[in-house]
Amino acid sequence: MTAKQRSMLVRPSRRRFLQGTAAAAATTLATPHIARAQNTELYINSWGGPWLEAATANLFDPFTEETGIKINTVSPVSFAKLAQQVRTGVYEFDVTTLGGGDIVRANEAGLLEDIEPPYEGALFQNGAASHAFATKLAWRTDAGWDGTPQNWADFWDVERFPGSRSLQRYAARVLPIALLADGVPMDELYPLDIERAFAKLDEIKPHIRVWWTGGSQSTQLLRDGEVDMIGIWHGRYYEALDAGAPVAATWNQAEIDRAYWVVAKDTPNMEAAKQFVEFATSPKPLAGFVTQGNYGALNPAANEFIPDSALPRMPTSPQNYPLTFEQDMANWGGDPHEVSMRFDEWLAT
Repeated sequence: MTAKQRSMLVRPSRRRFLQGTAAAAATTLATPHIARAQNTELYINSWGGPWLEAATANLFDPFTEETGIKINTVSPVSFAKLAQQVRTGVYEFDVTTLGGGDIVRANEAGLLEDIEPPYEGALFQNGAASHAFATKLAWRTDAGWDGTPQNWADFWDVERFPGSRSLQRYAARVLPIALLADGVPMDELYPLDIERAFAKLDEIKPHIRVWWTGGSQSTQLLRDGEVDMIGIWHGRYYEALDAGAPVAATWNQAEIDRAYWVVAKDTPNMEAAKQFVEFATSPKPLAGFVTQGNYGALNPAANEFIPDSALPRMPTSPQNYPLTFEQDMANWGGDPHEVSMRFDEWLAT
């Protein structure tokens, strides 16, 4: 990454389907589609928790005030639902956020609409870059260890730091972490050595108590002391910290993901969906969202509206970003979909 690129980052039930006959279902579903064609409502796939609180206050409510378009949210975020609704034509949501790996998968399956870049350099394929978040190493301070974990190698060191572990059930995020634990330098991670990563995962697998699948689950595991050490989204870590849990974390070797707004292919509410993406990535709304949610703004123009007091919790801040690495889906080292299926099979054995 060039100095210029780095500087751009710094400071930066819906419908509850009625049971009944096929004819009744068809009649029921037709009405929402007609209403949505009038651009009076928009359905957005939500992560819930602190993300939803920040998005509602800074993106959803202001968008409704400006346009008159009501926003409804559907949880949880689900790639499978995105694929299903595009395949069936029955839409639960119009807009969602995806990481780079899922955008690659979605485009291979034809699930996303093309969009115009809302600002210069915004697009990765057809996703509009919104914000950065990080998976970081966190632990319980009451675990009774003599030392303090410093990196992912310490996560794998169950002799020096005994206790239960947790990682996300998500191959694209876990494989780079495994390679770091095996001694690969951050600037040499990509393309990933897939075989080496799986071999390293074999070592830690017996010590993983939970492969978490939802942000709220990861917070609960750490906050309630169900695990001693965890790879967790940084916003969810701060949720546990702010709740008074005895926890600590490091930005060292944190893994940064970029979140992109995307529009579902052929969604009936296309105009409003694209209008929202443009609004959500505009400077002031985005700045408010990342400030409240502790994310990093990916539209550089938002940086001037972010207070200095918010920077310590942002992965893209000057003090944190040099300690981290970013996912590189364009140079990933394999087919993300195939590796994801292999990962699921590996977990099942």
